[in-house]
Amino acid sequence: MAADDRLTGPEDELAWRLREAHRHVRSLPVPAKERERLARRLLTICDLSKRDVEHAAARLDLFLLSIDVRVSDTPSTGNIAEGD
Repeated sequence: MAADDRLTGPEDELAWRLREAHRHVRSLPVPAKERERLARRLLTICDLSKRDVEHAAARLDLFLLSIDVRVSDTPSTGNIAEGD
């Protein structure tokens, strides 16, 4: 039985998402100082999750979105094929 098999409630779902976010931050192709800053922000969200699961989940969504925007260097128009 894998550890993820026991995750069923909203708190457990948030815990799983936080763990995945930590893995994502560790693998980002950014300078070490930037990665450290992002990890501290993520730890703040983890601390918040102890008191307010819904608010922490919303903050995690925004955090992940900000990482995607920051790391993505592909202009949105570059994804459209010629003639479309």
